[in-house]
Amino acid sequence: MKVYSLSRQQQYFLSIAIVATIVLAGFALHGLVGHRVIAFLFLLGVSGIALLVDIRPVILAAFLSAIAWDYLFIPPRFTLTIGALEDRILLATYFIVVLVHAVLTYRIHKMHREIRRKEVKENAAKFYNTLLNSLSHELRTPITTIIAATDNLQTNNGKIREADKSELLSEISIASQRLNQQVENLLNMSRIESGVFTVRKDWVDVRELIFNTLQKFEPEILKWPVHVFVQENLPLFKLDFGLMEQVLGNLVSNVMQHTPAGTAMTISAEWDNDGLTLSVSDLGQGFPHEENEKVFDKFYRVKGSKAGGTGLGLSIVKGFVEAHGGSVQLRNLPLLGAEFVIRIPAEQSYLSGLKNE
Repeated sequence: MKVYSLSRQQQYFLSIAIVATIVLAGFALHGLVGHRVIAFLFLLGVSGIALLVDIRPVILAAFLSAIAWDYLFIPPRFTLTIGALEDRILLATYFIVVLVHAVLTYRIHKMHREIRRKEVKENAAKFYNTLLNSLSHELRTPITTIIAATDNLQTNNGKIREADKSELLSEISIASQRLNQQVENLLNMSRIESGVFTVRKDWVDVRELIFNTLQKFEPEILKWPVHVFVQENLPLFKLDFGLMEQVLGNLVSNVMQHTPAGTAMTISAEWDNDGLTLSVSDLGQGFPHEENEKVFDKFYRVKGSKAGGTGLGLSIVKGFVEAHGGSVQLRNLPLLGAEFVIRIPAEQSYLSGLKNE
């Protein structure tokens, strides 16, 4: 609970309620511990209040606890008269200590809030600086390619051979796909950060999901041999088709970005009673073991990797998979390459599984 989540009236009510609760506890314990121990309960309560509310409700709680302790617990009870000189000194000392302690606790809490605000600002500035630095290259490169190829086609349309035209159109297509993917990653990360996206689950054919994803990377993906293995009798699963298409697409793009053309890629889908398991593996160089968890951080780049990408793809994979209640892990294969394994406890259509038998 934060002070800014409560109105001033609610803060006063909370302070009074906590003091009243300690009074009730004091009545229950008075016969066992005596009135002096109860003072420590009030001190603890006011210290806790100082962590939750503004300074004025804290001061009110300090006054109320002092009066309640005097009237209800210090002999003679149920009067404001204090019999023993020792108890008078204790009450005065208690009030000063609880007030000073509450004010100091509040100030420390306020200082921590200010430090957190500064950290949030610094992180936001770092986020946008990294984002702008990344975009300055990653968006400009495909845009430059598209502009250059288009200009070439328009200027020299009558002089260009059909083979060269096809090559220029292919460059435009690949650059457009790359540009579209970067924009989608930015929009998706914004959705994850803001928490505004919802998972719209429906029955999904995983085979269709895989082949639709691969089709989006044509013709460039033809340079990478892709092997698809889908377990027999695979049922339908309740998933968000669009989000999972982004997940698979980012994993495929990651292989294409970080392995040379000709590197074999494998996509597999399996299921059991616990849900769906999807994996994307390659026969590239793999990842340094100490970086297996870091690769899912925003803007993180594996050391020594070639330029390209905004460093958002794998963090989006993690965000969308976790939104399904699943998990994603990266592991290096025993001999060569790496594998991303996604496990999602999705609802299954057993009817589909029976139909395929």
